Amino acid sequence: MKQVPLAILALTVGFGVSCTKKKPNADVVIGSAIYKYDDTFMSGVRTAMSTAAQGKATIDFVDSANQQPVQSEKVDLFIAKKVSALAINPVDRTAAGVLIDKAKAANIPIVFFNREPMPEDLKKWDKAYYVGAKAEQSGTLSGEIVVDYWKSHPEADKNKDGVIQYVMLTGEPGHQDAELRTQYSVKAIEDAGLKTQKLAQDTAMWDRVRGQEKMAAFIGAQGDKIELVIANNDDMALGAIEALKAVGYFRDKKYMPVVGVDATAAAMKALEDGTLLGTVLNDAKNQGQATFALAYALAQGKTPDKANTGYDLTDGKYVWIPYQKITKENRQTAM
Repeated sequence: MKQVPLAILALTVGFGVSCTKKKPNADVVIGSAIYKYDDTFMSGVRTAMSTAAQGKATIDFVDSANQQPVQSEKVDLFIAKKVSALAINPVDRTAAGVLIDKAKAANIPIVFFNREPMPEDLKKWDKAYYVGAKAEQSGTLSGEIVVDYWKSHPEADKNKDGVIQYVMLTGEPGHQDAELRTQYSVKAIEDAGLKTQKLAQDTAMWDRVRGQEKMAAFIGAQGDKIELVIANNDDMALGAIEALKAVGYFRDKKYMPVVGVDATAAAMKALEDGTLLGTVLNDAKNQGQATFALAYALAQGKTPDKANTGYDLTDGKYVWIPYQKITKENRQTAM
């Protein structure tokens, strides 16, 4: 057999490799702006998105630092880079319309998640979608946790007046989750036939440290009148628990029911040790997976549906991830 010179063989092999090498999946780039990185729940969503994207696409995450102008600039940069799709957790839901206009002008599909745009804004373009959960459901489930506890623990009514004296820690003013969780948690309690009296309410901006500070102020003003703490999320609930511990609660049989939302890892620990009465599973994993699934389908020029995303779409625009009540008894569900 005739020998092939090594140099020619090397060139031939090298040429063959370069011609047959497949393009990396990184050709699909999704630009994602998170309202702020240090939000515990959004960290979980971001992790789920990253995991879902492995081997399929690259997600370029940026921190909007809880400032809408910063986020708008980040979206402009994504558009200038000609990303395949946008996945946006808006700082201000009312700004979504402007972001949709920008995305439409550049013909880049956009998926919002966790903070719902105004319905009229989402209708502006057929390539604009939303992934999230119905906030009123989380409020209702929070209230139901309270009802279950109150009806089985008559000692919770410390002053025996037949009324639940409560304090409320709310999220960001104007945020639909904060408003609806606040409203529907109390509504569920009252719909069950229990009477309520709000002693105090203030925003702690979803933040654990602020939750502790606000709860300390509530205790200073209301003292032992408080019979229940309702918080719009787990971080604020855990902050409230720290403030309660500082004045002797959760030892020597001195107890205060505290309810949150999100079912974060720290909340699971609090359920286990008995300092948190209950929380509501805000499914970060499925929110993240669904957001990526929609953005990835859109990046490939597909219209998202159950077949190509794995999720049901409502009105062709929305993926709703259901909430679930979590207490100490069923905490393994969330874990």
